[in-house]
Amino acid sequence: MDNSLKKIIADGLASLKNSFSSGGDKNQALGVDIGSSSIKVVQLKKKGGRAVLETYGVISLGPYGGTSVGALTSLKTEDIARALKDVMKESNVTTKSSILSIPSLASLIFLVTLPWTVKESELENIIPIEARKYIPVPISEVTLDWFVIPNEDEMQENDSPSNIKRNREVLVVAIHNETLTQYREILKQTGLESDAFEMEIFSNIRSTFNNELAPFLIVDFGASKTKVSIVESGVVKVFHVVNRGSHDISRNISQALGITFEEAEKLKRMVGLDASVNPEAEKIIRLAVNYIFTDINSIVFAYQKKYNKNISKVFLSGGGSLLKGLLEAARENFRVEVFYSNPFSKTEAPAFLEPVLENSGPEFAVAVGLALRQLS
Repeated sequence: MDNSLKKIIADGLASLKNSFSSGGDKNQALGVDIGSSSIKVVQLKKKGGRAVLETYGVISLGPYGGTSVGALTSLKTEDIARALKDVMKESNVTTKSSILSIPSLASLIFLVTLPWTVKESELENIIPIEARKYIPVPISEVTLDWFVIPNEDEMQENDSPSNIKRNREVLVVAIHNETLTQYREILKQTGLESDAFEMEIFSNIRSTFNNELAPFLIVDFGASKTKVSIVESGVVKVFHVVNRGSHDISRNISQALGITFEEAEKLKRMVGLDASVNPEAEKIIRLAVNYIFTDINSIVFAYQKKYNKNISKVFLSGGGSLLKGLLEAARENFRVEVFYSNPFSKTEAPAFLEPVLENSGPEFAVAVGLALRQLS
């Protein structure tokens, strides 16, 4: 495993507990979140033990692929690099020290349950064998890494063997090698420097996690997918991808109403879940939202049944979470406290920017989390 992937989970999870540390060796950091429809960047600076926001920006990838703003793209490496250079220029990015997120589309996260007698030194041989059950491509085409999840029932110093839980869980990540090659090329073409990549889920958790001990849910509404994470004490216990995103809603509106995708995107933002604005469009949007919620509910129920624990709160992140009325719909569905992710609260910024940053925060959760790790 090369240096950019070594301990991608262990290092990432270790830095979740302290989202920013004044002892890090980097004074500036750029978090780069390359999504399926846009690129977000956040530049932070270390100052007096605080992470100071220097600049941030977002650029749509649609125009670089000859499509509309908000549309999904599958761009060539050089086009992604061109878009990244453009948003860096527009945002006045000054640092070369960066960290890029690995999207869920190019990775797989799963839990492997092993007997407690298995030693960590044996995982090097065991994990690749177990991973074949979950990975639909040859093991040689992916890079694997893993993290043994601390077991709350694991034997304490004075415990007897009879008190030990008989299984232990290992969080495994598989990243497609082609993605790593592409990201290295993006770094080369943009002149950025990076000694690590990180799964977007860990970046999202870092910018959201506030030392909560009780389990909480993060719902990341992306353009192509909705990512669902259940987190306990900063550790991922469940990760699931719902194959619906904000792009699907716009596409459904476009097809049902016979309008262009660009018009549908604007209508979606205007209507949201407010039937008084446009009942026909609202019905289409609500059907998609209900589909996503139904899928999430089944994941939460399975978690509750397996671990005998309840979700304490829910955080919404991703650009799609800014859909009008979604926060209220989520509260009604989950029946617990629901909040928007506010990643910029972990940074220091001018007071006059606070309302803007709070409103745009969910969209930048991954980029902020990346930059925080680079400074830690």
